[in-house]
Amino acid sequence: MIPTVDVAGVPDPLPDGLVVLDVREPVEWQHGHIEGAVHVPLSLLPLRVAELPAAQTLVVCKVGARSAQAVMWLQQQGHDAVNLAGGMLDWAAAGRPMVSETGAPPQVV
Repeated sequence: MIPTVDVAGVPDPLPDGLVVLDVREPVEWQHGHIEGAVHVPLSLLPLRVAELPAAQTLVVCKVGARSAQAVMWLQQQGHDAVNLAGGMLDWAAAGRPMVSETGAPPQVV
């Protein structure tokens, strides 16, 4: 079973020590992401897992499928990881804060 939390279950503001891992592709990240998140596309996660701090990790993607795959894999590697159900679409719909790398208002693409 993949540990999962919905947006309502994520404290606002995010607690100290919680790592947010965004496993979406670079273009998705550039248009909008959670401030302070670590960006590692899912396909690169096995190569870059050493970059993740040993802390509870909230894993996000657009809708929750890629992040669920990442959580399953991270747990097998001994990480304390939780999937964000509904992903960035639900995060944005809940009005939670996001930042953009494009200079435009943040959005989920």
